Amino acid sequence: MNVIARHIMTDTTISSADFRGAMRHLTGGVSVITAGRGRDITGMTVTSVTSLSVDPPTLLVSINRDASSFPLIKRHGAFGVNILNADQLDIAERFAGKGGLKGADRFAGSDWVTAVSGVPLLAGALAALDCEVEEIIERHSHGIVIGRVRDIRSSTRSAALAYWHGQYVAVDQDEDAVRLAEVSVPARGRRVI
Repeated sequence: MNVIARHIMTDTTISSADFRGAMRHLTGGVSVITAGRGRDITGMTVTSVTSLSVDPPTLLVSINRDASSFPLIKRHGAFGVNILNADQLDIAERFAGKGGLKGADRFAGSDWVTAVSGVPLLAGALAALDCEVEEIIERHSHGIVIGRVRDIRSSTRSAALAYWHGQYVAVDQDEDAVRLAEVSVPARGRRVI
């Protein structure tokens, strides 16, 4: 394993509020991480999923070590990543803690299937990935969980749920790609200032 460890010294202290405010400018896809088996299940809404490697298919997710999902991921060595559709806002909010539901109660009202690893995967998600834990790197308040993707269930839907500036937003591939192209690509010969 290649590890470069450095002690980073700064003269300034960055507040949590300032850091959170800066990170709200980063748009993130919304996913629900699921963990556990049987009735001992829980999940959480995250925007911290990213691909790490295509060969082998591997991703990482950053999870607060105080979250109820973290010990279940460590114990069972598996987790699900459920990339949400734009119309699954209620699921995102439920797994973010809105309404006060916890554990298995968060799964009520939606269709779930059990993955090979035993974790619940959301039927109708844009994509649902069954992941085996390769490594957990604990830093500060979070664990960086590296997961090898063992199975993928995909939907034909194209509108995704994203999080930006503290709000959920829908991103529709067909509609938004055209709008983005119109405003972001200057016409040939037009000078952009």
